[in-house]
Amino acid sequence: MPALECRSLSKTYSPTRVVIDTLNFTLAAGEFIAIMGDSGVGKSTLLNLIAGLDKADSGEVLIDGTPISTLDDDNATRLRREKLGFVFQAFHVLPHLTLAQNVALPLLLNGTSTLRASEMLAAVGLEGRGNDLPRQLSGGELQRVAIARALVHRPTLILADEPTGNLDPDTAHEVLMLLREETKANGAATIMVTHSEAAAAVADRVLVLSGGKLHPMHAASAHSSRQQHE
Repeated sequence: MPALECRSLSKTYSPTRVVIDTLNFTLAAGEFIAIMGDSGVGKSTLLNLIAGLDKADSGEVLIDGTPISTLDDDNATRLRREKLGFVFQAFHVLPHLTLAQNVALPLLLNGTSTLRASEMLAAVGLEGRGNDLPRQLSGGELQRVAIARALVHRPTLILADEPTGNLDPDTAHEVLMLLREETKANGAATIMVTHSEAAAAVADRVLVLSGGKLHPMHAASAHSSRQQHE
């Protein structure tokens, strides 16, 4: 069973702005993909549709075989809490909580033991720092905390929106390799939206969102080139 399946997914903001156009897409467990595309093309919209934070005009999103449109609000929230992990450009680490408390949040919300929080901090190179506060960390370390939090509850699907946008190139590469390694180790599937070709290079495959569809990167480039010459 695929970790994620999009079936004929469509989202239109106006008659002249079709953001997602009957998109079909499957992501396997353990697969790490990057999605690129111009600003405003709909990459974050696609992530929101997949997460059930925005509603498609038509089509279906299935996470671990469950069609999210069939769920009521409570069950949709439960599915997001149990099956999804999020990594954001701005980290979204809570400043008043310790690192251990930040990482443990998904476990607390799911009503499970929080012991794995210290294990995940160690996995991302922050062993012994569970009692530190976010203000004591660098940007790269904060993103490591965000990755630990996203993976701590062993989600089916990780959604990463520009996770290295605030990091210098060396730190960005380090964080991306960590995200990739931990994704593979946990058997999660990861979608990373990025503007950075260097970031995309760590993915198993790179897709470009263009014209409401996802294209393999080289095919999308060729398509764009043909359009420019026509």
